[in-house]
Amino acid sequence: MSDYSTEPQIVILAPAHAAVVRENVPMSALTEFFDRAFHATIAAAQAQGVHVVGPPFGMYFGMPSETVDVAAGFPTASPVSPTDDGVTAADLPGGRAAQLLHVGTYDSLEGAYARLMHWLGEKGLQPADVMWESYLNEPEPQHPEASETLVTWPLVG
Repeated sequence: MSDYSTEPQIVILAPAHAAVVRENVPMSALTEFFDRAFHATIAAAQAQGVHVVGPPFGMYFGMPSETVDVAAGFPTASPVSPTDDGVTAADLPGGRAAQLLHVGTYDSLEGAYARLMHWLGEKGLQPADVMWESYLNEPEPQHPEASETLVTWPLVG
Protein backbone atom coordinates (compact mmCIF):
# COMPACT_ATOMS: atom_id res chain seq x y z
CA MET A 1 0.00 0.00 0.00
CA SER A 2 1.06 3.60 -0.61
CA ASP A 3 2.42 6.01 1.98
CA TYR A 4 -0.71 8.19 1.65
CA SER A 5 -3.39 8.34 4.33
CA THR A 6 -6.84 6.83 3.90
CA GLU A 7 -8.03 9.62 6.21
CA PRO A 8 -8.46 13.15 4.84
CA GLN A 9 -5.53 15.47 5.44
CA ILE A 10 -4.20 18.85 4.37
CA VAL A 11 -1.10 18.81 2.17
CA ILE A 12 0.99 21.51 0.50
CA LEU A 13 1.59 20.78 -3.17
CA ALA A 14 4.23 22.11 -5.52
CA PRO A 15 2.84 23.08 -8.93
CA ALA A 16 3.57 20.48 -11.60
CA HIS A 17 3.63 20.33 -15.38
CA ALA A 18 1.49 17.74 -17.13
CA ALA A 19 0.68 16.33 -20.55
CA VAL A 20 -3.08 15.94 -20.96
CA VAL A 21 -5.99 15.48 -23.29
CA ARG A 22 -8.95 17.61 -22.17
CA GLU A 23 -12.52 17.05 -23.37
CA ASN A 24 -16.14 17.32 -22.33
CA VAL A 25 -17.03 13.62 -22.02
CA PRO A 26 -20.29 11.76 -21.32
CA MET A 27 -19.96 9.94 -17.99
CA SER A 28 -20.69 6.67 -19.80
CA ALA A 29 -17.60 7.20 -22.01
CA LEU A 30 -15.04 7.99 -19.29
CA THR A 31 -13.26 4.62 -19.44
CA GLU A 32 -12.70 4.90 -23.20
CA PHE A 33 -11.60 8.52 -22.83
CA PHE A 34 -9.04 7.68 -20.10
CA ASP A 35 -7.62 4.80 -22.13
CA ARG A 36 -7.24 7.00 -25.22
CA ALA A 37 -5.87 9.99 -23.28
CA PHE A 38 -3.31 7.95 -21.32
CA HIS A 39 -1.99 6.30 -24.48
CA ALA A 40 -1.82 9.60 -26.39
CA THR A 41 -0.10 11.55 -23.59
CA ILE A 42 2.53 8.91 -22.85
CA ALA A 43 3.27 8.57 -26.58
CA ALA A 44 3.60 12.36 -26.97
CA ALA A 45 5.89 12.66 -23.95
CA GLN A 46 8.12 9.83 -25.19
CA ALA A 47 8.24 11.21 -28.74
CA GLN A 48 9.24 14.65 -27.41
CA GLY A 49 11.76 13.36 -24.87
CA VAL A 50 9.72 14.73 -21.97
CA HIS A 51 10.03 12.65 -18.78
CA VAL A 52 6.90 11.40 -17.04
CA VAL A 53 7.36 12.00 -13.30
CA GLY A 54 4.23 10.54 -11.71
CA PRO A 55 1.22 8.27 -12.05
CA PRO A 56 -1.63 8.85 -14.49
CA PHE A 57 -4.39 11.17 -13.33
CA GLY A 58 -7.84 12.42 -14.22
CA MET A 59 -8.52 16.11 -13.49
CA TYR A 60 -12.11 17.30 -13.19
CA PHE A 61 -13.26 20.87 -13.80
CA GLY A 62 -16.52 21.57 -11.97
CA MET A 63 -19.08 19.06 -10.80
CA PRO A 64 -19.97 16.23 -13.20
CA SER A 65 -23.50 15.77 -14.50
CA GLU A 66 -24.34 13.61 -17.52
CA THR A 67 -21.09 14.94 -18.97
CA VAL A 68 -17.88 16.03 -17.34
CA ASP A 69 -15.13 18.47 -18.30
CA VAL A 70 -12.08 16.28 -17.74
CA ALA A 71 -8.38 16.18 -18.55
CA ALA A 72 -6.37 12.99 -18.32
CA GLY A 73 -2.66 12.39 -18.61
CA PHE A 74 0.61 12.31 -16.70
CA PRO A 75 2.69 14.77 -14.67
CA THR A 76 5.85 15.66 -16.62
CA ALA A 77 9.25 17.19 -15.87
CA SER A 78 8.64 19.92 -18.45
CA PRO A 79 5.80 21.04 -20.74
CA VAL A 80 4.94 19.06 -23.86
CA SER A 81 4.21 20.63 -27.23
CA PRO A 82 0.65 20.25 -28.55
CA THR A 83 -0.01 17.30 -30.87
CA ASP A 84 -2.56 16.62 -33.61
CA ASP A 85 -4.36 14.07 -31.42
CA GLY A 86 -5.27 16.60 -28.71
CA VAL A 87 -2.34 16.33 -26.31
CA THR A 88 -1.46 19.66 -24.74
CA ALA A 89 0.52 21.03 -21.81
CA ALA A 90 -1.27 21.75 -18.55
CA ASP A 91 -0.35 22.50 -14.96
CA LEU A 92 -1.43 20.88 -11.72
CA PRO A 93 -1.85 23.73 -9.25
CA GLY A 94 0.28 24.05 -6.15
CA GLY A 95 -0.72 25.21 -2.69
CA ARG A 96 -2.98 23.83 0.03
CA ALA A 97 -5.12 20.83 -0.85
CA ALA A 98 -7.17 18.17 0.87
CA GLN A 99 -6.07 14.66 0.02
CA LEU A 100 -7.03 11.09 0.83
CA LEU A 101 -6.18 7.63 -0.46
CA HIS A 102 -9.10 5.49 -1.61
CA VAL A 103 -8.40 1.77 -1.65
CA GLY A 104 -11.15 -0.05 -3.51
CA THR A 105 -12.99 -0.24 -6.78
CA TYR A 106 -13.59 2.85 -8.88
CA ASP A 107 -17.33 2.27 -8.38
CA SER A 108 -16.85 2.90 -4.66
CA LEU A 109 -15.04 6.24 -5.10
CA GLU A 110 -18.28 8.10 -4.47
CA GLY A 111 -18.06 7.13 -0.79
CA ALA A 112 -14.53 8.56 -0.55
CA TYR A 113 -15.74 11.84 -2.03
CA ALA A 114 -18.65 11.95 0.42
CA ARG A 115 -16.23 11.42 3.35
CA LEU A 116 -13.90 14.11 2.02
CA MET A 117 -16.71 16.63 1.48
CA HIS A 118 -18.07 15.98 4.98
CA TRP A 119 -14.58 16.45 6.45
CA LEU A 120 -14.06 19.69 4.51
CA GLY A 121 -17.40 20.99 5.81
CA GLU A 122 -16.49 20.10 9.41
CA LYS A 123 -13.18 21.95 9.04
CA GLY A 124 -14.78 24.98 7.36
CA LEU A 125 -12.63 24.50 4.25
CA GLN A 126 -13.78 25.39 0.74
CA PRO A 127 -12.72 23.17 -2.16
CA ALA A 128 -11.70 24.75 -5.47
CA ASP A 129 -13.56 24.13 -8.73
CA VAL A 130 -10.88 21.70 -9.91
CA MET A 131 -9.72 18.41 -8.41
CA TRP A 132 -7.92 15.27 -9.57
CA GLU A 133 -7.54 11.56 -8.99
CA SER A 134 -4.11 9.94 -9.32
CA TYR A 135 -4.24 6.24 -10.15
CA LEU A 136 -1.39 4.78 -8.10
CA ASN A 137 -1.55 1.19 -9.32
CA GLU A 138 -2.84 -0.76 -12.28
CA PRO A 139 -6.25 -2.23 -11.44
CA GLU A 140 -6.15 -6.02 -11.49
CA PRO A 141 -9.28 -7.64 -12.95
CA GLN A 142 -9.21 -10.40 -10.31
CA HIS A 143 -8.61 -7.89 -7.43
CA PRO A 144 -10.26 -4.53 -8.29
CA GLU A 145 -10.73 -3.87 -4.57
CA ALA A 146 -6.95 -3.37 -4.32
CA SER A 147 -6.97 -0.33 -6.63
CA GLU A 148 -5.38 2.76 -5.05
CA THR A 149 -6.68 6.18 -6.06
CA LEU A 150 -5.26 9.35 -4.51
CA VAL A 151 -7.95 12.07 -4.44
CA THR A 152 -6.51 15.61 -4.39
CA TRP A 153 -8.75 18.65 -4.03
CA PRO A 154 -7.09 22.10 -3.91
CA LEU A 155 -8.55 24.51 -1.36
CA VAL A 156 -9.75 28.08 -1.80
CA GLY A 157 -7.99 30.60 0.42
